[in-house]
Amino acid sequence: MAMASSRNGAVRGSMRPISGANSSNLRSSSFKSRIPSSAPAPRRNSTSAALGAADNGVPGRVRVAVRLRPRNADESVADADFADCVELQPELKRLKLRKNNWDTETYEFDEVLTEAASQKRVYQVVAKPVVESVLEGYNGTVMAYGQTGTGKTFTLGRLGDEDTAARGIMVRSMEDIIGGTSLDTDSISVSYLQLYMETIQDLLDPTNDNIAIVEDPRTGDVSLPGATHVEIRNQQNFLELLQLGETHRVAANTKLNTESSRSHAILMVHVKRSVVENEDPVSNEMENSSHFVRPSKPLVRRSKLVLVDLAGSERVHKSGSEGHMLEEAKSINLSLSALGKCINAIAENSPHVPLRDSKLTRLLRDSFGGTARTSLIVTIGPSPRHRGETTSTILFGQRAMKVENMLKIKEEFDYKSLSKKLEVQLDKVIAENERQLKAFDDDVERINRQAQNRISEVEKNFAEALEKEKLKCQMEYMESVKKLEEKLISNQRNHENDKRNGEVNGVVTASEFTRLKESLENEMKLRKAAEEEVSKVKSQSTLKTRSGEGEDAGISRLQKLLEDEALQKKKLEEEVTILRSQLVQLTFEADQMRRCLDRGAPGNSYSGTDSLPSRHSHARESVNGQKAPFATLCEQVGLQKILQLLESDDANIRIHAVKVVANLAAEEANQEKIVEAGGLTSLLMLLRSYEDETVRRVAAGAIANLAMNEVSQQLIVDQGGISLLSLTAADAEDPQTLRMVAGAIANLCGNDKLQARLWSDGGIKALLGMVRCGHPDVLAQVARGIANFAKCESRATTQGVKSGRSLLIEDGALPWIVQHANDEAAPIRRHIELALCHLAQHEVNAKEMISGGALWELVRISKECSREDIRSLAHRTLSSSPVFRSEIRRLGIQF
Repeated sequence: MAMASSRNGAVRGSMRPISGANSSNLRSSSFKSRIPSSAPAPRRNSTSAALGAADNGVPGRVRVAVRLRPRNADESVADADFADCVELQPELKRLKLRKNNWDTETYEFDEVLTEAASQKRVYQVVAKPVVESVLEGYNGTVMAYGQTGTGKTFTLGRLGDEDTAARGIMVRSMEDIIGGTSLDTDSISVSYLQLYMETIQDLLDPTNDNIAIVEDPRTGDVSLPGATHVEIRNQQNFLELLQLGETHRVAANTKLNTESSRSHAILMVHVKRSVVENEDPVSNEMENSSHFVRPSKPLVRRSKLVLVDLAGSERVHKSGSEGHMLEEAKSINLSLSALGKCINAIAENSPHVPLRDSKLTRLLRDSFGGTARTSLIVTIGPSPRHRGETTSTILFGQRAMKVENMLKIKEEFDYKSLSKKLEVQLDKVIAENERQLKAFDDDVERINRQAQNRISEVEKNFAEALEKEKLKCQMEYMESVKKLEEKLISNQRNHENDKRNGEVNGVVTASEFTRLKESLENEMKLRKAAEEEVSKVKSQSTLKTRSGEGEDAGISRLQKLLEDEALQKKKLEEEVTILRSQLVQLTFEADQMRRCLDRGAPGNSYSGTDSLPSRHSHARESVNGQKAPFATLCEQVGLQKILQLLESDDANIRIHAVKVVANLAAEEANQEKIVEAGGLTSLLMLLRSYEDETVRRVAAGAIANLAMNEVSQQLIVDQGGISLLSLTAADAEDPQTLRMVAGAIANLCGNDKLQARLWSDGGIKALLGMVRCGHPDVLAQVARGIANFAKCESRATTQGVKSGRSLLIEDGALPWIVQHANDEAAPIRRHIELALCHLAQHEVNAKEMISGGALWELVRISKECSREDIRSLAHRTLSSSPVFRSEIRRLGIQF
């Protein structure tokens, strides 16, 4: 019967012999060959599935090699007239078994080793591929099977003390494993056992003579937790362990072997290797063109190499065993028979594999039909007297070649290694930090000493210089007073003599104002006379309705003359209004300069029209017992005429009018009048229609002044003022403009009735958007607005008007609040501390404030805030909140 090829291209042996006629058609197979990736998955039996082999494993057939022992002295004498019972063809990987002088049976194996094969060659073709797989993370098994006295222990367990070339598979395997691992990151441990009379005994600890087998119910893996595990650091350590184990192994003298092993020796080598896995680049779903590489992760690969030196099968009448040795032979044969049954069942894909018939089959369940890469070497002798045992051994190897395993790498994430590495790095960082702190403290101490010395020296020099300067200043003071008096007289004369040359900020003298006023009165008289003349002409025209075209032309000229006079009158009135406002402004500035000179400081020009309302405190006071200049202007010119100038086509007139209205709005008494006269509507129109930065800045300042009145606040909201202010905040870049807009919104934030409307119209988002400027004055206004809004929210929640978390948190204000809670600028810090206290008064905000880091700021405020009321509010809020108290206890904060 011809041999069928296996899945990986290797020729699988048959249970039946093949004739010599067909031997030329057989294909040889390499013992090192691997299964190609294109090969179909092998058929798996139920036992393989029960063992929990991975679905993504690599198929691998059990590899079988046969080794022929040379004749010993007894066989050379007894069988001198007889030929060997086997004939080897190593080049074809065949073995011929002679049944008699004329009939032979041919068998194929993965490797055929003659009696001249060296120990090194045996290791390279049988065990080295398995050892390499173990280093890659697979489990592996190398097992020797054969009749007693055929060289199993020589092949597997020879130590080679006297001749290094005679070293067996155990010694050579450990040499390669130690050479393929790193002592720093990897570990190797061994257990050396014997299965004697169905009892597992520890060869490294003879007192441990009944080790239990433990099976994982989920994966089916077999382990021996009671066995001794010894870590291997070098080859000499391993050789000493092997020698120790051999002294405890049971052996006896039989007719077939003077040192016949009476137990199955099992050497288990456990290898743990640390590897780093670099994952392939992963394509980003959002951007197909971009790639990133995930960080490498440390892995641990745990593999196991099992080296099994089976006790030899024997026939009692040939070995001469009796008494206790007879019982040992029975036990050996029973366990080998159970192993053969399991291999037959797996090879024939039987639904039931009798693995539990023997402890040997339970220990080797991963080697046959499991996840380990397995190599079997069967040893035979040449003597024709033992043809039956030789045949049985060959058939055992042929059946084993039919078993296919599903190889699987066993790896897991190396948490311990990563933790250990991080601990080492942390220790290094801590040590380095301590060294740096020590050096820093030394530097600080040295710098302090130097600073103290320099301060002492500077104080001494300063005291001497101060005494000299004091004398010098006393002399210069008298001269400065005289010069300032002269300068005051000179400035008063200059203000009287300067003329306005068409610029907005020019100065108009009182004499020119008087002249223009007289001109206006003359024009008014002329207009009155012209009106009387027209009336007279109209009365005459009624009498002369049929007069000629000359009279009609005269009437038309008079009408045109009247229209021109009216237009000129309007222009003159506008000029008079502007001149009056400039005169009032000049008077205000001169008054400020006079007060500065009275205090002994140089006089500075001051324009209140470009400042916030708070800078008009001087304008609100009476000057020399008279009314404020802008109030006087309002009475002299009239508020309605000033507001009309806001719609002037002349840009300079419009800008000046806006400044005047802004200054008037600084007075609380004028705010209601401006709103009633339509000034608020005009200011909002300017904010909506004009892109001039000056107009928008001063208009926003005027709106901010009007927003201090509750009635005006409602009108601002009703007329879309919040949206206009938000748009201005988004477009403006000038810090002063942003300061005006932020001040207006901050005033609106203090009205309880406007909270929802202010939030829905985008006022809070506009307020937060202005922090991009970074100017301290702008940030102070933003902080004030947030504090006002938080206070109104807290009051509404306490009264039951509002529920749910804060609208400030909804708009993402919490991170900015926490960031600036300890700002260097006192106005910003004070408002933010107050806002945090109000937000923390309600449990619905507590969790988000804790996750955002606000708890630490509240604790700091309760301890370090300079204002007693805010510090008490923070302490009271933290004490009354169960959520904050629980988190404080969890963090161990001293409160």
